[in-house]
Amino acid sequence: MKQIKAFVHRNRVADLVHELEAAGFRRLSLFDVKGLLRALSAREQQYSVEFGDQVISEMQMELFCEGDEVARVVEIFRRVGRTGHAEAGAVYVSPIEQAFIIDGET
Repeated sequence: MKQIKAFVHRNRVADLVHELEAAGFRRLSLFDVKGLLRALSAREQQYSVEFGDQVISEMQMELFCEGDEVARVVEIFRRVGRTGHAEAGAVYVSPIEQAFIIDGET
């Protein structure tokens, strides 16, 4: 099993979620994060006193899939996550050693 993390601009998230779900990938989590992606417009940027730099509100998308599905997931992130600007985001793939289901039954 593999973990895929992608950091993308907020305006690409809805399209990515729909495309990933249509491809059968539903083990997906979304996180609001502050990051240093290049802003698409000045409206996206805000100065962070904590970080001492301009940051933008971006999204971290995380999903889990089988190893043979990684290329398809990465292709979706790279194709649908495009913004037309440099540094539109990043995708990371990590191995998962073990995974367990939490069963609600006693």
